[in-house]
Amino acid sequence: MTERAAEVEKTLKALPQGPGVYLFRDNRGRVLYIGKAKSLRPRVRSYFQAAAQPRATQSQLVPNVADIEVIVTGNEVEALHLEQNLVKRHRPPFNVRLRDDKSFPYIAVTMEDDYPRVMFTRERHRRGVVYFGPYANAKKVRETLDTLNRVFRYRPCEGPQPGRHSGIPCLDYHIERCLAPCVAYVSKEDYREVIDGVVEFLSGNTKPIMRELEQRMKDAAAEERFEEAARYRNRLRAIERLAERQAADKRAVGTIDVIGLAVDRDRAAVQIFPLREGKLIDRYSFHLENVAGQDIPTILEAFFLEYYGSAPSIPPQIIVPSARVEVRAPERGEKRRLQALATENAVLALSSAAEVAERTRLRRVEALEELREALNLESLPIRIECYDISNIQSESPVGSMVVFQDGVAKKAHYRKFGIKGLEGQDDYAALAEVIARRFARMRDPTDAEYDESFSATPNLVLVDGGKGQLSAVIAAMQAFDLPRTAVVSLAKRDEEVFVPDRPDSIRLDRHSAGLQLLQRVRDEAHRFALGFHRQRRGAKARESIFDTLVGVGPARRRALLKHFGSAERFLAASQEELEGVPGIPAKVGRAIYAQLHKAGRG
Repeated sequence: MTERAAEVEKTLKALPQGPGVYLFRDNRGRVLYIGKAKSLRPRVRSYFQAAAQPRATQSQLVPNVADIEVIVTGNEVEALHLEQNLVKRHRPPFNVRLRDDKSFPYIAVTMEDDYPRVMFTRERHRRGVVYFGPYANAKKVRETLDTLNRVFRYRPCEGPQPGRHSGIPCLDYHIERCLAPCVAYVSKEDYREVIDGVVEFLSGNTKPIMRELEQRMKDAAAEERFEEAARYRNRLRAIERLAERQAADKRAVGTIDVIGLAVDRDRAAVQIFPLREGKLIDRYSFHLENVAGQDIPTILEAFFLEYYGSAPSIPPQIIVPSARVEVRAPERGEKRRLQALATENAVLALSSAAEVAERTRLRRVEALEELREALNLESLPIRIECYDISNIQSESPVGSMVVFQDGVAKKAHYRKFGIKGLEGQDDYAALAEVIARRFARMRDPTDAEYDESFSATPNLVLVDGGKGQLSAVIAAMQAFDLPRTAVVSLAKRDEEVFVPDRPDSIRLDRHSAGLQLLQRVRDEAHRFALGFHRQRRGAKARESIFDTLVGVGPARRRALLKHFGSAERFLAASQEELEGVPGIPAKVGRAIYAQLHKAGRG
């Protein structure tokens, strides 16, 4: 079994059995595929089992899967809803079309038609159409449309144009279910007002149409048009019942965040299920550290302050596994079920994170053991220091030192070096200077110039390059007493490892944990050096701008930078802005502007 297959097998064994949604991600964290399952473990496992005739998508998808994430749901219908919402959000490349034939009903309003229709549909992709939904029950959607049609009397006929070829209104007009736009009994403007009322009602604003119907009913009754008043009364009652039902559906859950929490010693996992108008739209997962000894309310309070303190909006209710935003601990019903579901996912996330952390730790131990064996080191390379040089044709040369402790980047111990007194481009000399300056800083903790990073002794020094760079570093280190520090170099082209006193290189397996660790360390040193080089080069370029300006000394330079904040804003300033800088005479401001624009910089 390959190493990747073993990792996948461990993940598969930890999957839950219940219904839910699964997400396949690549090694950059991008979502490749989202699916739902009645039982997660066998469904996800089926992707990684050999098949006589594997699906085309399976053969392309599985080799790119680096991580599997699952969200447990209460049943398969919830999984289907969540799958659709997540697919809309992430648009995974392998979800070309939904694997389910089932789709959800919507109410569609064809706004771009001359006389828009209000209709039942199961698709949601046409331009110029406003969709409401999805709804879980097609029967309720058809009942809603029937009620709306009796109140708003929009045309129920199909097609972009109303009516039939006969040129006479159909039965719907005579039973007061249509305003007959087909024979111009209603203008486009008046018909559009009817459609606007439908959209307003479906958007949740039900009061205007109810007030209008009530007023028409009263007017008809006052004028003794009792049959007409009765029709308005019936329409009003129908729309009231429909509004109550919509409000009840939303009140059942509403707009809330449901919080699940799982705690294990010093770690905790939080799951947030955001429901908006009763629909589960996503799942957010967070991990907390240093929670040992704290009770659940304290942990939740700390999380709320950090999460909701920077959130763009806060729902009116938050459902938690313990009690007092409105923060509520549900005792029964749908909210209690959702909260239990969020907690179940939090427990799953915590156990999954623990397994991933343990596998990562074992992978790091494996890498260190592998390096000790392959490079014939005296001890495990617990502390690895890597050095790199960055310059462009001898301009602003800099060096970097990055540190990995136990296979993990220790960024607090990174250090930068500006190369001094070097003429021309000489990477070997630059490396030697950096090494000499670094190990000359080894100090006793009581020393006034003590630096924790410089005072630590590395087990392994890694340099980016080949034999030449390796020789330069070894020569520089000979001036210091470092008998237990090994030195190697890693050449980019073929990822060869060079060690002292050996003419040929060591080639590690490209998939080995040891080589991948060396590559991460080397790449991090390169990134750190390049960033510092760009910073130095940019600062030098900004300084050179002021050096060329007549009449601008150190004091006026400081005044200009203080006023504009950056060299870029200074260069973009108008003549009036330059004349108004505090501490700069207007005459000097005009002269600066003239110099900049004469030089073609403005």
